[in-house]
Amino acid sequence: MTSTDPGDTALVALHGVDVLVRTWPRQGSDTDPAGRPVLLLHATGESSLDWAHVASDLRSRRTVVALDARGHAGSSRPGSYRLEEMAADALAVAGSLPVLAEADTYDVVGHSMGGLVALLVAATEPRRVRRVVLEDVPLPHPRTPNPPARPDADPGFDWEMVLQVRAQIDDPDPGWADVARSVGAPTLVVWGGPSSPMPAEHVEELARTLPAGRLVRVDAGHLVHDTDPDGFLAAVRPFLDTS
Repeated sequence: MTSTDPGDTALVALHGVDVLVRTWPRQGSDTDPAGRPVLLLHATGESSLDWAHVASDLRSRRTVVALDARGHAGSSRPGSYRLEEMAADALAVAGSLPVLAEADTYDVVGHSMGGLVALLVAATEPRRVRRVVLEDVPLPHPRTPNPPARPDADPGFDWEMVLQVRAQIDDPDPGWADVARSVGAPTLVVWGGPSSPMPAEHVEELARTLPAGRLVRVDAGHLVHDTDPDGFLAAVRPFLDTS
């Protein structure tokens, strides 16, 4: 997906890791209701630029922030890539970037791997995370490892990150259900429908486990916001616009 507006970029130093942060400032007029800022967290192997189309739409009512997770694109490759570390990076951005740090609350949207990171962020900072969107994210259950083949050329991210993240998802911590139960913020779970490789029963289980979870189906496969951006935004925009 491409956009004519890639946002403004900055490299933010966080506890020994440099994280590339991309910002789309709010464009609504001063008389528009001020939407809460939103933090976008991408999937494995993607980058903040993956959200450009979505951000360009959402910025009409709010400032939009996306980051390159550690090991991806413009961020550092420190060699350690636990989901908890990615959540700590996201929380550090939320605590240091003025548009997020100075807001009473903010919203979080996460896709796939980024959705699990978003769960950890919302569970860690319940007083500041107002609403959560999880795009095609199941409640993790053990699965048979099926590691992809290592590419010959640099794919634009640290391949060690792929191996570490997949290992955490293949053999997940049994406490993920407790993490979900601790997220009190209203949460929209967007399932990509039958063509998604994510098990429907596990996506539905996550929506049921969240205290304020709601499931919506957009038949677009795993890459919902890329394959059907209009359908994704039609579900997400009114959810985020709700007071």
